[in-house]
Amino acid sequence: MPSYTASKSGIAGITRLLANEWAAKGININAIAPGYMATDNTAQLRADADRNKSILDRIPANRWGEASDLGGTAIFLASSASDYVNGAIIPVDGGWLAR
Repeated sequence: MPSYTASKSGIAGITRLLANEWAAKGININAIAPGYMATDNTAQLRADADRNKSILDRIPANRWGEASDLGGTAIFLASSASDYVNGAIIPVDGGWLAR
C-alpha cells in the first residue's frame, strides 16, 4: 500500500503543480482518479468472495467500475465544457470517496 499511496499522492501533486504553472499558457491540467475497477490487476480481489464482498460493501454503487465508466469524464475534460476547470482531480469511484 505505501507505494500505491505514494504514487496516487504524486499524481495529485503534479496535477496541481502543472495546473498552476501552465494555466497562464492556456493549458488546463486535470486528473481522473478511478476507484476500484474490474481489471486484470483486481482479478484476484474479485475472485476472493470475502474480500470482494468487503470492497463492494464500502462502494455506494455496490459494483466494481468498468473502463467504460471513465469515458464520460474523459470526454468532459477533453471538451470545451471544461475550459475553466483546472487543477481538478475528478473521482470516478462509485461514491467511494463520498462515504
